[in-house]
Amino acid sequence: MRTFRADDDGALEAATSSLRAGEVIVVPTDTVYGVAALPTIPAAVQGIYAAKDRPTTQHLPVMAGTLEQVRQLGLHLSERAEVLAERWWPGPLTLVLGFEPDQPRPGWLKEREEVAVRIPDHPFLLSLLRETGALLVTSANQHGSATPPTADEAANELGGWVSLMVDGGTLQSIPSTLVNVRTDAALVEREGAIPSAEVHAVLSGVGQS
Repeated sequence: MRTFRADDDGALEAATSSLRAGEVIVVPTDTVYGVAALPTIPAAVQGIYAAKDRPTTQHLPVMAGTLEQVRQLGLHLSERAEVLAERWWPGPLTLVLGFEPDQPRPGWLKEREEVAVRIPDHPFLLSLLRETGALLVTSANQHGSATPPTADEAANELGGWVSLMVDGGTLQSIPSTLVNVRTDAALVEREGAIPSAEVHAVLSGVGQS
């Protein structure tokens, strides 16, 4: 396995090349370490499931580098979603979004009804996402286990499926907060780095759209 520090000169180019070659890599995020793959390469996507021993019935979350990349996925940003995105993107907020009914979407999203997506607040990962486009990124751990705080531990837990690791130092163990904004009232499905009370406070008085 190749290893780079996030601030190494060749880290971005190496990570981009690995992903475009259909490989699975470990990257730092602003919360926990993530395991990433290009969504357009089925073998790479299956590599994430195999590495984590994750049921294939559970869709993988998406990370994007810009709000425009999110819109290019054909996703619907309601008023509630836009308010939350303005407050916490880039940052530790994952939004569950549905699709715009009349907008095209990438082929790899055709079977989905909703997508969990976020824009992370991590310089290296944002640069990577702007090079590759949206990526499938989920926590770098065995399914159902806590995510290790270091890149070495995360990569080792995923076994031989990972070809490249980007070391961003010791990270926190708190995941992003997951908010479903497809419902009539925003539903916090997982409380993480952002307390539920702060989410509801920001949304107080926001009408439905």
